[in-house]
Amino acid sequence: MNIEEFREYCISKKGVTESFPFGEDTLVFKVMGKMFALVGLENYPATANLKCNPERAIELREAYDGLIVPGYHMSKVHWNTVALEQNVPHNLLLELIDHSYNLVVDSLTKKLKTALENL
Repeated sequence: MNIEEFREYCISKKGVTESFPFGEDTLVFKVMGKMFALVGLENYPATANLKCNPERAIELREAYDGLIVPGYHMSKVHWNTVALEQNVPHNLLLELIDHSYNLVVDSLTKKLKTALENL
């Protein structure tokens, strides 16, 4: 998956915005104002940070050693850095984006969840 495919999939999700709050090299995707994905535009090979359930994060890091690692500049418990253009299966990348998005949506306040549903 290249960065353009990653971006298109992220912004296709309900309530998602994109911005550059950390500078022009880091594209951030938020759902209802909460981060769920970051991608470094200058990284080669391309990588993205995605939120993940702590137990699953450990399993993924073990199964994809070197391709899924603790989140760079993020909480190592809740975030993974994932190689986009290497040997991580495309369907798994989509699933990890969905997982990150859903974790953030599940943590939203009732008011924000209602606003998201009404979009």
